[in-house]
Amino acid sequence: MEPVRERRWRLREADENAVLSLAREGELPALLARLLVNRGIPDAAGADRFLNATLAACHDPFLLSGMTAAVARLSVARQEQEMVCVYGDYDVDGITATALLIEFFHCVGINCFYHIPNRMEHGYGLGEAGIRAVAAAGARVIVSVDCGVTAVAEAELCRSLGMELIITDHHTPGEQLPDACAVINPLLPDSPFPFRLLAGVGVAFNLLIALRTRLRESGAFAAVEPPNLREYLDLVALGTIADIVPLTDENRLFVRFGLKELSTTRRLGIIALKTVAGITGEVSCHDVGFKLGPRLNACGRLEDATRGVELLLCRNREEAALIAGELDASNTERRQIEQEILRDALAMLEGQKKELTGIVLASREWHPGVIGIVASRIVEQYHRPTLLIALMDGEGRGSGRSIPAFHLYQALTVCSARLRKFGGHKYAAGLSLAEDDLDAFAAEFDAHAASLLSGDDLLPEILMDAELSPDEVTSALPALIARLEPYGAGNSSPLFLLRGVPVLDRRILKEKHLKLRLSLPCGGVDAIAFNRADFACGTAVDLVFSPEINVWNGRESLQLKIKDLKNSEQ
Repeated sequence: MEPVRERRWRLREADENAVLSLAREGELPALLARLLVNRGIPDAAGADRFLNATLAACHDPFLLSGMTAAVARLSVARQEQEMVCVYGDYDVDGITATALLIEFFHCVGINCFYHIPNRMEHGYGLGEAGIRAVAAAGARVIVSVDCGVTAVAEAELCRSLGMELIITDHHTPGEQLPDACAVINPLLPDSPFPFRLLAGVGVAFNLLIALRTRLRESGAFAAVEPPNLREYLDLVALGTIADIVPLTDENRLFVRFGLKELSTTRRLGIIALKTVAGITGEVSCHDVGFKLGPRLNACGRLEDATRGVELLLCRNREEAALIAGELDASNTERRQIEQEILRDALAMLEGQKKELTGIVLASREWHPGVIGIVASRIVEQYHRPTLLIALMDGEGRGSGRSIPAFHLYQALTVCSARLRKFGGHKYAAGLSLAEDDLDAFAAEFDAHAASLLSGDDLLPEILMDAELSPDEVTSALPALIARLEPYGAGNSSPLFLLRGVPVLDRRILKEKHLKLRLSLPCGGVDAIAFNRADFACGTAVDLVFSPEINVWNGRESLQLKIKDLKNSEQ
């Protein structure tokens, strides 16, 4: 099999009347109006909420099904001084949600501790060993975060051990819900909550909002100040960005204000993490996604995720620095393991005689904590739904990633007869199966993908917001589009098309990056295309780009970050 090199370019088709109407009614520049319409925001009221929303725009958390019951049970636990266990997950979403609840529960007087399963020993989610350990530690109530919505048997076990279970999750529910005290998940079919795409930490944060409201109504804060929930948004932003949920609606609010908290946080663990990651000044989504998140994730991928929670809850500067250093070292090790697995997986694909539509690869040499990242790399290169499976002792534990046209969780549901366990959502999922069923499952998964995906589906698409004329590309452009930040899944940085741009100069940087000097009405402008040193550049190019301000030696200048380019037709 060969990697996909071609990219389809497609311009978004905006309703021109809607663009003109929004520009007029919202008193907005025409290009900004177009960008908003492209993001499904066609009216002035919606544009104002998107561009200027405050935290007061958060939805009523009691609209989440199960919230009233959960808050009532936790209020009783607080009053009766019952022990509550926060049962988390080992990724950044689960780690931040666990720290969030533990810190808040302590603040409002709820006795609590936490448990996160070890990825290598226990796998994902609520498990029998963990539940029995939690019961032995004296818990009367378990609050799950980022897991539990498919834990039907585990909920019965909790009940048999005398514990009540409150589930907070954001993964796709199964046909049968667990019999729990409360199941809080915006994806429940009967949930009237207006937004369905929260991260696990976002669901947990809604629980905090609701519980603080109920405690305030009951007079719990008559003599003390209630917790300032804004100070928890650094954790919410970390988990939300790292889990790659769409940065729209409530997620956008959490991240927009959470990035400010991350930039000025007094949380010692995050300060130490920023230090080892080399982050100073304002924290961006890129910083979270590529510097903070991977380091926090590394402990759960390779060892014990509890070190991540310990870091976030740490009250000692020296201890925080020590843990952050450990996570930084784990991340370095993770990258090395990732590269080894990627080389192995690519070699398997290069030797593959059959053209696969749904990729399933397996090895006894792979670390189960890293294969999800490698699956993402395979999807980037081959643009096919991909499952990588680590084999051990007759069992396979897999992690998968997908493409826009293929719902991975639904596909696993179709192929579930050969799976022992699976869960996830459209773009990411995990599974376990018997090694003896691997070949049959791989064939079934590939056949199912082939039945659904067309040739166009298997070509990566670059979606552009607008075609610009050369005189529209000025140093004012980055500031205009910055009003749409924060960027991320569901709200990507705008991409623009320019045709026939004369090339003044061409250079290769670090033997792999292409740097161009382009002739535009505003003057000569630099443009950078990463990993495109192989491009044979003509005298003029068509390019898809995002504009940015480059700062060098104190000087600011416009630079175009090239997403893709072609030689212009003569």
